[in-house]
Parts: sequence; C-alpha cells; structure tokens
Amino acid sequence: MTATAPSSVHAIALDETRPPLERLLALMGSLRDRDFGCPWDVEQDFASIAPYTIEEAYEVADAIDRGDIEDLRDELGDLLFQVVFHSQIAKEGGHFVFDDVARAITDKMIRRHPHVFAEDESRTAAAQTVAWEDQKARERTQKGRSQSLLDDVPVALPALKRAGKLTKRAARVGFDWPDAERVFEKFEEEARELRAAIAAGDQENIAEELGDLLFVCANLARKLGVEPEAALRGTNAKFDRRFRFIEETMKAEGNRIEEASLDAMEALWIEAKAAEKAST
Repeated sequence: MTATAPSSVHAIALDETRPPLERLLALMGSLRDRDFGCPWDVEQDFASIAPYTIEEAYEVADAIDRGDIEDLRDELGDLLFQVVFHSQIAKEGGHFVFDDVARAITDKMIRRHPHVFAEDESRTAAAQTVAWEDQKARERTQKGRSQSLLDDVPVALPALKRAGKLTKRAARVGFDWPDAERVFEKFEEEARELRAAIAAGDQENIAEELGDLLFVCANLARKLGVEPEAALRGTNAKFDRRFRFIEETMKAEGNRIEEASLDAMEALWIEAKAAEKAST
C-alpha cells in the first residue's frame, strides 16, 4: 500500500506553537518515516550514527574551550539531536522511548545525590566522590555485571582519558603511587625502556613502550589533578597558534615556509612564544 500524505508527526514538527522538545521528537519521527522521511536518516542504525554522537560531544567541548556561548548553544542542540536519534531507533525496535531515557537519568542522579535528595550529611566534594563510586558499584551488581572495579570504563573512550579512569578506579583500593614524585620515577624508567627499544630497532616493542610512557603521563595528570585530555587540547591549540604565526610571518615577508630552514622557523616560534607571554 502506497502512502499518500505525511504522517501527523510531520505537521507537529512544523508547528512553531508546540513545545520545542515535542517538535524535536516529532521532527525525528518525520525524518525516519519510511514513506516520507529522509532516505539517509532512514538507513541509519545505532552503530552507524555512534561516530557522529562522539563527534558532536567533541564539538561541544571545542565551543567551551573557545568560550563561544552562541556556538555552544548550537552544539548542545546537535548533541541533543543525537540522543533523540538513538531514542527514535530504539522506539522503532520496541526497546525504549525518549521519555525512558530522561526518566532513567533523572532516577540515577537522584540515587547518586543522596546529600541533595535524602538525609545524608556527607556534603563535601571528596565524600561525594567516594559515595558516587560506591553507588555505581551497587548499580553494577544489581545489573548482574562482574564485580571488577574496572567495569563501566568504556573501551570506546579516548585512550588517554580511559587510562586516567582505569588508574583512578584501581587507586580506590590502594593500587596507586603514594605521590607524584614516584610517578616521575616511573616515567624515567619507562623513558629508558623506550630508548632501549628504539636502539634495538624493535618497532613492536617501541609501540608498547611508548604506550607505557603515555599511560604513566595519564597517571601523572591524575595525581596532579589535571584532566589530561584538556591539557593536551590546550597544548594542541598553543601549537596551532604558534605554527600559524610562523606561516603568516613568513608569508608577510615574502618567504615560502616549505623553503625555510629549521633555525628560521624555530626563531619565529620563540618570537610567538615571547609575544604570548608578554600579552598575559
């Protein structure tokens, strides 16, 4: 049987008098309509849109880093759209709907904030961090998952971020260095092992030892109270600014960066660095 008119969700999506979230949910239903929807949207499934969900989360973080509030609003909308997209696919499969997603996170946050929603005198941030992890462990047990402290540390996380989360979990039972100085000692040890692997020309071992060194860096960041992903994003942005300064300066002087010597580029790098420090 061939459909002859768009479904009612199409009209709701176009009705600007409706509540924004109702319109968004209707929009998603309309896009996924098998007869009148968008062919690309109709073809998608959880796995195919997962990379876009991750990308949108990074774009939210980027807007925050840039301090662009208007862009942050738009990027949060894009991220919300991803949640609605996944929820629509789940609805079509008879698994759950958007309201179930909203209800689940609300209930979870109430459980994990007894100092706000129940009688609990442990109101310090440190106490709540412990209570939060304890509650997560109880939830894992209730779901029938294994008892490992490392449960629920997603494999799909950026490797540096996952390293920090893994070591944070292990530290809960005392599997941790006592202070940052001991982590520096481990860093030096891993650096020596990497040098040895490089000297031996063993590419597989080089990759392994470099991974060990990066893991120690993530551990050091945790001991120092620094978010490693944020720290590296900051360094990436700094490199971007200074390299662009080199490019722009050389172009203004009529020089091609492809033909520049390393010494000339390094001199401009130092100039860019000095200019940044002078402006702070």
